[in-house]
Amino acid sequence: MSETQTAVQPPHGGYRIGADVGGTFTDVVIELPDGSFESTKVLTTYEDGPETGILQGIEQIVREQAINLAEVEQIIHGTTLATNALIQRNGAKTALVTTDGFRDVIETRTEGRFEQYDLNIVLPTPLIERKDRYTVPERFNARGEVLIPFDEAAAQQVIETIAAEGYEAVAVGFIHSYTNGAHERRFRDMLLARMPDIAVSISSEVSPQMREFERFNTVCANAYIQPLMASYLMRLKSELIERGANCPLYLIHSGGGLVSVETAAAFPVRLVESGPAGGAIFAAELAARYGRDRVLSYDMGGTTAKIALIEDYTPQTAKTFEVARTTRFKKGSGMPISIPVIEMIEIGAGGGSIASIDSLGQIRIGPHSAGSEPGPAAYDRGGENPTVTDANLQLGRLHPDNFGAKDIRLSPEKAAAAITAQVGDQLSMDAMTAAIGIAEVVDENMTNAARVHAVENGKDLTGFSMVAFGGGAPLHATRLMDKLGLDECIVPPGAGVGSAIGFLQAPFAYEAIRSLYTRIDEFDYAAVNTLLHDLTAEAETFVRQGTDAELVIERQVSMRYKGQGWEIPVRLSAGDFDEFAAENLGGVFTKAYEEFFGRAIADLPIEAVSWSVRVASVQQRPAIQQMLSATRVVSATSHRDIYDPVARAQVSAGIVERDTLEPGDALVGATIIVEPQTTTILGSHHQAVLQSDGSLLITRINEGDAA
Repeated sequence: MSETQTAVQPPHGGYRIGADVGGTFTDVVIELPDGSFESTKVLTTYEDGPETGILQGIEQIVREQAINLAEVEQIIHGTTLATNALIQRNGAKTALVTTDGFRDVIETRTEGRFEQYDLNIVLPTPLIERKDRYTVPERFNARGEVLIPFDEAAAQQVIETIAAEGYEAVAVGFIHSYTNGAHERRFRDMLLARMPDIAVSISSEVSPQMREFERFNTVCANAYIQPLMASYLMRLKSELIERGANCPLYLIHSGGGLVSVETAAAFPVRLVESGPAGGAIFAAELAARYGRDRVLSYDMGGTTAKIALIEDYTPQTAKTFEVARTTRFKKGSGMPISIPVIEMIEIGAGGGSIASIDSLGQIRIGPHSAGSEPGPAAYDRGGENPTVTDANLQLGRLHPDNFGAKDIRLSPEKAAAAITAQVGDQLSMDAMTAAIGIAEVVDENMTNAARVHAVENGKDLTGFSMVAFGGGAPLHATRLMDKLGLDECIVPPGAGVGSAIGFLQAPFAYEAIRSLYTRIDEFDYAAVNTLLHDLTAEAETFVRQGTDAELVIERQVSMRYKGQGWEIPVRLSAGDFDEFAAENLGGVFTKAYEEFFGRAIADLPIEAVSWSVRVASVQQRPAIQQMLSATRVVSATSHRDIYDPVARAQVSAGIVERDTLEPGDALVGATIIVEPQTTTILGSHHQAVLQSDGSLLITRINEGDAA
């Protein structure tokens, strides 16, 4: 086994399907035997269950390709269902059982404040109410030694109460169980003996990491969504079999790897960022193909916009993240989830995000979305709220005849009426001026999100390239490129369904994590070796459920100086530790610390806190392609007026079908590039050149610099 980097899989030789359920659209992509892709979009269904839209899309694309579902070799699925259940608080009736004295950990939180100077700060409401939280006398210390024996009589009383109250799920989080899960396992055994059908999640399996606030929240989230997700996944699997699918169904998890349905049903909290993870993989593959080692991934769909950083062709990852932030961009204002995840920032800035006027008379976008039911006003399906899609239609960026979704013809009249009624009239603006305001606000929101995400990661976006995909991103990408000062933007083929394509490029992968504290000057290398072997075996077991391919193993440890509250990641080399390991590991940490913060700290003990092992199927990096320069300037044969925010005026833009372009063809100035599922907008100061793989390379031009 050796290290490798994430990249595209080679042509599989058969048919494979990727299905991405978003808040507004469900994207379905089929990979053909030659490695090319075909795709379709359908509205996401809610009333009959989200699986209805997936099945609809799969049947549609299989029919279009004139094949039987039995010919498909794999179906890979990502969904926002878990995320939406946490945000909307519509999961199962769940109880939390914890150690006596720790009932209120998820409510008292930590001493951190996301608004330091707000005297009236309102903290997020815990997922599990106090009346649903129970305690049992028991306790381990931080070394996994029993301080208070497990009280089985008290535990049985709690179990009887749980049975009487009719809970559907139970989260179990005992203090220091990450070092020893014996008491959690014993409580689970007792509970299942009394209630065999109840869903039980224990923190020593879901998130065996130190810091009880994050760990308890994670196990609560897992239990809260487990009945919903397990039921949904099993229904989907059963329906696919009934329709003739004999192939395995896999899920993409938040860390960007594939797992079996059974693993996903047991640990649904790992699916919270599954759809966006596919998008980051898609952008990373494109970065590797074009040798761009610093990329800003920009994914805008119907409900949200996601921004991630990719360096050295690999998305940045984290061990914790937040879901359902109550204050825009503010760390600490959401629910912490401690699982491996591709790190990104996600905001309510999709095509369906609703525009409104706040108490100060300012235009606000999101976080609420019109979704697919009823959808933006322009869909003419009963929606009355103005959205970003309505504004883009009003500004001429979209046209009713070439909107990206089948069976939807946009209504300019409905869009203008909604914008006027709920934005324009309140601000004494006509529909066009109000639409300009909506577009500028959503663009500024996304720009600020990108800046915040970069700063939080200690990055300067100078020199980054943007990769724009999702149904909405190509409409806004050039404006973001200008605002962020980026020199180039790449809009790949299939941009409208980029996340679903990313599913088909993802490896089988699983990351196992566990906390084990040891100081470098007292390094317990035997315990560390045992732990790393256990984590490797655990991760490999999950990966082997989906593949027998060659595997790559990546190991990492979180380290800090004594007295610090948080750690930095340090990559570990292969092989076991020995008695000389401490000095080497200390040196590696010191170098990593200097890279993060500019200088190391002398004469402070170094601590290793948490260890992780990621096992993944080997991915072959694509050969680097050279960017093509313009060889021919293409002139449009038809035109439409659009609003150009740089010129601050309506300009005449050429309309070009993307599939009529040849490699090397250049489009200069204001242009509307239309294709199935999305539209790319060039301003009067932009140029796009079609590349050999069908990507559009967009750059800014100065007078006299055009091709």
